[in-house]
Amino acid sequence: MAGRSGGAMGRPPLTERRRAETRMEIAEEAVRLFAAKGVAAVTAEDIASAAGVSTRTLWRYFRSKEECVRPLLTTGLELLTDHLRDSGGTHDSLAEAILGIRYDDDTAPRLRALRDLLRLCRDEPGLRAVWLEAHYDAEAAFAAMISDRTGRPAGDFAVRVEAGVLNTAMRIAVEDWALRSDGMAGPSLAETITRALRMIDAAERG
Repeated sequence: MAGRSGGAMGRPPLTERRRAETRMEIAEEAVRLFAAKGVAAVTAEDIASAAGVSTRTLWRYFRSKEECVRPLLTTGLELLTDHLRDSGGTHDSLAEAILGIRYDDDTAPRLRALRDLLRLCRDEPGLRAVWLEAHYDAEAAFAAMISDRTGRPAGDFAVRVEAGVLNTAMRIAVEDWALRSDGMAGPSLAETITRALRMIDAAERG
């Protein structure tokens, strides 16, 4: 990834990293509270208090209590977009890149939080709307990556269809992983996503 002004070796500036960390902390506490009490019983004040921030800070970052979970959803999608850019654009090379991801110590709790969140999305329309909105935004990012690779406009019908197929495969794979995983047992998230990507390749080959 290209470096940004004020960052070292491509890392975002400290203030930007701290904002991202605060958003993620709020997201993790929101999911924990939603899972324990149900969305209706949790207030923005509850989430802010659990995350150690003021309610004013929470509203500066998010438009609603349901949107507090968005960083958990978008972080993974942004990672996939980065890998799509770096993998040469083929589904198989993207699958290999995803399987090769090495996770840090924060990964396991965040994967559990993501799993809990996606399970909640089945029955909570507000959370499901945030999940679908995140994928709507990701589709535009996927189209931009495909456009860069092929030289075709991002608004080209074929580019949009390819981005939509990729985006839908990602969404279904992550949802399937969340519903099937028992703790951290079973196929990993990376394995489930790569299986979906290879299904796309098989379908394209006929």
